[in-house]
Amino acid sequence: MDMKKRINQELRNRNPGEVAEMVVDSCQSVSGEVEGLTDKFTELEALSMVNVGLSSLAKMPSLPKLRKLELSDNNLSGSFETLSEKCPNLIYLNLSNNKIKELSNVEALQNLKSLQSLDLLNCEITSLDDYRDSVFELLPQITYLDGFDQDDNEAPDSEADDDDEDGEDGAGPPGDYDEEDDEDEDEDGSEGGEVGQSFHVKRGDQEEEDDDEEYGEEEEEDDEQADVQGQKRKRDVDDEGEDDDEDD
Repeated sequence: MDMKKRINQELRNRNPGEVAEMVVDSCQSVSGEVEGLTDKFTELEALSMVNVGLSSLAKMPSLPKLRKLELSDNNLSGSFETLSEKCPNLIYLNLSNNKIKELSNVEALQNLKSLQSLDLLNCEITSLDDYRDSVFELLPQITYLDGFDQDDNEAPDSEADDDDEDGEDGAGPPGDYDEEDDEDEDEDGSEGGEVGQSFHVKRGDQEEEDDDEEYGEEEEEDDEQADVQGQKRKRDVDDEGEDDDEDD
């Protein structure tokens, strides 16, 4: 698919002024120029034209809000003056795997005052002696070259940062609710244990008291029976004594 058709497809019936991001990777520029993009893309902030056969940026439209531009895997060798004229607010520029050989090829990028990150990986320029120091000296406004600053600190990954923020904005740190549940379960368990224990103790005491009462009642009944029998025996003895007196 050629670039014009791909751009029309990506519009999806929207007005160009409503589009903030455009990706047309791996389509084909018939002329080697930017095709299908116009000055009507006034809100465009991110544009990716990777592997589309570009050899020139002369027909780049005016994109005043463009901040991120992906141009890797093309045939660009220089003449980047157009970028500073048409895309003055670029922050990130990827020119990896193009035909950039000399420092003079990127000298025009000095006019991109807002540029912070530049990628030139897999370009012949990276084989130059003191390549990194020379580029940082030529373009003092940039912070990161090929993903690293002058002290070899890696550039932050914006997508990873977004993921971290999403995690913080979520329902809370993982495990909090589990810990609370565990504590509740422990408390419930300990309370349940104490209740059960006290119940058994009280139950046992009650049973002992009931046994004592029953045992006491049995003893009283036995004593009463013994008294009755004793009184009966006494009466029998007295009766026998009276009978003997009568016989005499």
